Amino acid sequence: MAGERNRIKTVAPESPAARAGIRPGDKLLRVNGNRIADVLDYMYFAYDEESVFELERDGEVFTAAVEKDAGQDAGLEFEEYLMDGMRSCANNCVFCFVDQMPPGMRETLYFKDDDVRLSFLTGSYLTLTNMGEREVRRVIDLKISPINVSVHTMDPDLRCLMLGNKNAGRGIEILKRFARAGIELNCQIVCCPGLNDGKELARTMRRLARLAPQVHSCSVIPVGLTKFREGLYPLKPFDRELARETVALVERFGEHCRKRHGSRIFFCSDELYLKADLPIPEDDFYEGYPQLENGVGLLRLLYTEFEEALESASGEARGTHATVATGVSAARTLTRLRDLAKAKFPNIQVEIVPVVNDFFGHTIDVAGLITGRDLIAQLRGRDLGERVYITNRMLRDGGNVFLDDVTLRDAESALGVPVTPIDNGGEELLKVFLS
Repeated sequence: MAGERNRIKTVAPESPAARAGIRPGDKLLRVNGNRIADVLDYMYFAYDEESVFELERDGEVFTAAVEKDAGQDAGLEFEEYLMDGMRSCANNCVFCFVDQMPPGMRETLYFKDDDVRLSFLTGSYLTLTNMGEREVRRVIDLKISPINVSVHTMDPDLRCLMLGNKNAGRGIEILKRFARAGIELNCQIVCCPGLNDGKELARTMRRLARLAPQVHSCSVIPVGLTKFREGLYPLKPFDRELARETVALVERFGEHCRKRHGSRIFFCSDELYLKADLPIPEDDFYEGYPQLENGVGLLRLLYTEFEEALESASGEARGTHATVATGVSAARTLTRLRDLAKAKFPNIQVEIVPVVNDFFGHTIDVAGLITGRDLIAQLRGRDLGERVYITNRMLRDGGNVFLDDVTLRDAESALGVPVTPIDNGGEELLKVFLS
């Protein structure tokens, strides 16, 4: 019998499941004779145009014939999205950001997920350390692809050290098995000075490149270090010189891969370019932006979208006085874009204000980790104009709560003006400038 997690929460009106007579409260047991353990089983076994669903209602088992287009969702939402509960991380990574947060924050911020289903469904990254043989076989048999993998190093012993898990080296073999099975892999390397940078980074890239084209892309991200590291593994941040060396190394090898495999495969995050004080590469460098969620090419895409929107913009800016609050790393880019727009629309009156991260420490300079307290403390008393704009990446829990549980309403009350979250796109930013 299926547990409560297999219980159907909603059935979309007029959906294939609704037409088949399936109701909220039913439990999904099997599809085409295959037991349904979680949402991936449901998606895979119900892919075809015709499927037989075995369900339970009020203790009675019955079947329903579901007809739909191949690949179309049958229209079911379950009491728990994954059905089987989210799997937590089994590692103790030396660079883990969760371990660098202060005590007393809400419980959900301390949960570390490492679930292959979330990798496929939501794009999260996993380490492969908590996958048993059954789970590995299921990924291969069901052809679950793409999978996003936190690699960090291809040296088994070093990986055990960096992930704080004696079994972490096994993940490298699983990665290779996935590649041999044709599973598409997007990888990431959190680069830690003194551990997996320099020659070790070069070795890792070479070994990953041997798995091309299954290794589709790989981002190289500088380790993020907060001020809450007492008792943790001693790590040091990137300085300008090391950032430049790392960018040069990755770009050289990326060019080698482009000539050999037709793709660079390896890309540095925008943060590394900013730390190196180097210009962000041009649009075609990023090959369609396969690693945007890891901050690879976000600023270039913003530039491209902004310039395209600006070229077609006409009329006059309203000239409303407003403030855009952002992280230190992005402030220079937003200022340049504002000035670019101002050359065409001279009456733009939007001020760009970088918010220093006093909460986590000044080495953390991205907008997405700005807290409500820092935003309020550094904007209070300024002439903010009619409104403050922030990136929606600052917010969690449904879009109105900062990392430190300060709400948008709290910020608006403290600052005396509306605080409006916006998307990160260039067109949206231009609308802010012209408003």
